[in-house]
Amino acid sequence: MTPFADLIEGYYRFRGTDWLAERDRWQELAGGQSPKVMVIACSDSRVDPATIFGTRPGEVFVVRNVAALVPPFETGGGRHGVSAALEFAVTKLGVEEIVVLGHGACGGVQAALSRSLEDAPPGEGGFVAGWIAMLDAARDRVAAEHGTGAEGQQALEQEAVKVSIANLMTFPFVRERVDAGRLTIHGAVFAIADGKLRVLDGSGGFTPA
Repeated sequence: MTPFADLIEGYYRFRGTDWLAERDRWQELAGGQSPKVMVIACSDSRVDPATIFGTRPGEVFVVRNVAALVPPFETGGGRHGVSAALEFAVTKLGVEEIVVLGHGACGGVQAALSRSLEDAPPGEGGFVAGWIAMLDAARDRVAAEHGTGAEGQQALEQEAVKVSIANLMTFPFVRERVDAGRLTIHGAVFAIADGKLRVLDGSGGFTPA
């Protein structure tokens, strides 16, 4: 059996159990969605926001990418997938909270810290290198203070969340709602190894949830 066939088998189990148990909920969702929270998370297969936060379908609007990064507001060329999802969640769905969810053992952060993909061409890491270049300034600060080992990795995982939050605030429609008290932004890092969630506090540190 192929991995895709395994997914189909999983669908049949879902359709015969969970879907039936939540049939009214799914019929309600077919008419539209109204999540209150947007989660910006990493594409890493080990870090599923619905699993970590125990949410039901329709409760969170999720966008995932390498290292859970948010680019700064810009209107130039290129494809703006994260910006489009952010715009839709904030201005159309009216989410009230945004969570930037980083995680331990993040490969994107590790690549940024080690600079292992520098000068790699597209198809061999170049796309990833261009994306994680958003962490260059934070990487230099972290490497100078913590080195490029395990301590630096953890520090940069946390700094990456802060970079994304700072970039969120460059979007006028985000800042406007934050300033008006209509939108709150949170940061968190999930540790795969011990399952602990650490949340960004008012002092700029990360404390256990």
